[in-house]
Amino acid sequence: MIQHRSVAVVGTGSVGIAAAFALFTRRIASEILLVDKDLAKAEGHAMDLMHGQALVGRVSVRAATFAELGRAQVVVIAAGRSQKRGETRLDLLQKNAEVVEEIMRALDERAPNAVVLVATNPVDLLTRRASRASKRPRARVIGTGTTLDSARFRALIASELHVSPQSVHAYVLGEHGDSQVPIWSGAMVGGVSVAFDTATRTRIADATRTAAREIIARKGYTDLAIGTVIAHLVNAILVDERSVQPLSVPLEGEYGLDDVTLSIPCVIGHEGVVRRLAPELAREEIDALHASASLLKEKERELGSARERGEPAMHTVDA
Repeated sequence: MIQHRSVAVVGTGSVGIAAAFALFTRRIASEILLVDKDLAKAEGHAMDLMHGQALVGRVSVRAATFAELGRAQVVVIAAGRSQKRGETRLDLLQKNAEVVEEIMRALDERAPNAVVLVATNPVDLLTRRASRASKRPRARVIGTGTTLDSARFRALIASELHVSPQSVHAYVLGEHGDSQVPIWSGAMVGGVSVAFDTATRTRIADATRTAAREIIARKGYTDLAIGTVIAHLVNAILVDERSVQPLSVPLEGEYGLDDVTLSIPCVIGHEGVVRRLAPELAREEIDALHASASLLKEKERELGSARERGEPAMHTVDA
């Protein structure tokens, strides 16, 4: 008998539905629940996906409310305002922080045992807010972090070397944003360290960092690759994969950092983050991580100041 696997996606905007589509086509879950303030929109997406069952297989997809999420093992938060042209991920913070906190309070009441995967941007700061707003263990609130950035990084290295991206082992750590840190010291292909000249490294790092900006300039948003990333991480949780992924988590002294949430390599499984890793980095990479942490802390302080002034945040569950 196939184990029942229930996954909820909160927010049926472009990212949420890209994630639901990837979950559906890969048959990662036996049940996908779509939650949105716009119930009709969620119902329409559910109906649309269900019509593909004859080609994919039996996967239940339906619109749901928070009250129906009790059996969900994983809840994906893809709710909030999406990134617009000319807007950085950090610009979204004030508009999306209250949305995520409101969702976490509802999940604590209705799905207290689920692992929560935050995908809404700016993901590092919102993962921090989600964790603080929840009563569940910190290991069960995870941000997608730099998993997508690392995938982009690996793909660009692979293209340069004419090998499969799956044969490239490399991480981007730190912020999922402009201060991200490509870890060249650990980049390897087939056990051999990647040796590029400075110009090539700079070109690849720049292309990785600006990838979202370039996509948004052309199509207005990013959704497909992050949807694939979300499905990949949900699967790792559901099957207790114990794979190592660069996830956004609160640091507890790694690299001399604390009181900040950003991406480091983590072992992910059924209980969420099973273990955090701190591989040896080059001195300049550690310095760059500290710079990334400082930027995130400053934005966190700006959010606190805005709240003290009573500036409003946008309430929506669209991604």
